[in-house]
Amino acid sequence: MPHVLLIEDDASVRDGMELVLRRHGYGVETAATGEQALALLAGERGARVELAVLDLMLPGMDGFEVCRRIRARTATLPVIMLTARGDDRDIVTGLEAGADDYVVKPVTAPVLEARIRAALRRAEPYPRQPDAQGPDADPTDHAGLVIDRAGLTVTKHGVALALPPTELRVLLELSASPGRVLTRDQLLASVWDHTFLGDSRLVDAAVGRLRAKIEDVPARPRYVQTVRGFGYRFGPL
Repeated sequence: MPHVLLIEDDASVRDGMELVLRRHGYGVETAATGEQALALLAGERGARVELAVLDLMLPGMDGFEVCRRIRARTATLPVIMLTARGDDRDIVTGLEAGADDYVVKPVTAPVLEARIRAALRRAEPYPRQPDAQGPDADPTDHAGLVIDRAGLTVTKHGVALALPPTELRVLLELSASPGRVLTRDQLLASVWDHTFLGDSRLVDAAVGRLRAKIEDVPARPRYVQTVRGFGYRFGPL
């Protein structure tokens, strides 16, 4: 039974979402504030949480800061943020803070549950690559960035990089065919879920976070280049 942490200050919304999730077979922990959520994650109950649903508009510490602090603790816990306004700036800021996905309130039960299922699938180990056997299983060195597709590890100049599941999947998809341009729609389909109707901001934010970890100068990327009007291509330059 997957365990979800629901961080929502509105008691009626929180209770309704908890009821829906429990009916779909999820275990649910709840918190009314960001401070309560972080304390819960730091304790014994936090060890079983597999995903967080985080409202951005919280009293005290807002959802953006909560997301940043969650990411400072762990790169692997999926975070779905809730925004009531659907404001583009809020969405972009939340994704840049480390959220994996977002939904705009009010959200229907089927949509929320589908987003949770998709996020949990992305957090699962990446499928073994077809070429991850025999001589092709050897790690590949791309100008100091070494990608081990069999071991699902990435190092840069000998230093291991801790990549969250979504960012690792983006890198593996792009590096599977160096020089080939993948559109944002192709990345949404292969990384986020082929049934998931998302938008390009998810891709752009994940690429931005990935560049912050693998590039010497993220504003002048060597490994993941933007092909304006099309999508992204793996280098290196």
